[in-house]
Amino acid sequence: MGNLIEHIGIERERIHFSWISSAEATKFVDVVKDITEKVRALGPNEKFKKIYN
Repeated sequence: MGNLIEHIGIERERIHFSWISSAEATKFVDVVKDITEKVRALGPNEKFKKIYN
């Protein structure tokens, strides 16, 4: 799966899978905040930036 993602131009760091139970609201919030911070730090994906400008 990772090679396919990279092949279409998405860095592996932009994708995250995590199992979170519906009873784990706090964990969900923490995971979303963590991933959001990491993706923002990566900045715009240069390959797709051209499409939206």
